[in-house]
Amino acid sequence: MPLKQVFTKEEIERAITRISHEIIENNKGVKGLAIVGIRTRGYVLAERIAKVINNLYGTKLEVGALDITFYRDDLSLVAEQPVIHNTEIDFDIENKNIVLVDDVLYTGRTIRCALDSLIDFGRPKTIQLAVLIDRGHRELPIRADYVGKNIPTSQKELVQVKFQETDSEDSVMIEESQDDKEENSKMGS
Repeated sequence: MPLKQVFTKEEIERAITRISHEIIENNKGVKGLAIVGIRTRGYVLAERIAKVINNLYGTKLEVGALDITFYRDDLSLVAEQPVIHNTEIDFDIENKNIVLVDDVLYTGRTIRCALDSLIDFGRPKTIQLAVLIDRGHRELPIRADYVGKNIPTSQKELVQVKFQETDSEDSVMIEESQDDKEENSKMGS
């Protein structure tokens, strides 16, 4: 199935910078702020956002990694032997403004799992959501506070986010389903 690039390395960098500035502005600075990324690419994105904010403020934000595997409502559908990663939140989240970060927001179910998991660590003052891509198709009433780019997709399409740290490149691609390709060619003729 053909891939279509929707976000280049430079566009990803600009989106991360913009999101970082929006986080600072919404929180009136960095006091009491911490960032938690959902494994795997959400954590990479969280580290990048923290790096931009740290460079702007000369600070060192606390950054955590959250594994939501055991909180998923579709665990039996994901894999017979799901891969478990470490959750690394070695700071107190009590009364902090937490920015939860993921690469793609789709149905909202991943974020619901992340919220459940995060609350097990304490009671933050606020939980805000930052995503690189919002592709729509929500099944739960969840919305992002910070969005790199809204990309309308069909439910048959697959959004692939790649980061240098995990995939040796920075890009966002959409894998067009065969049904969508045939529909697009009919509309074009």
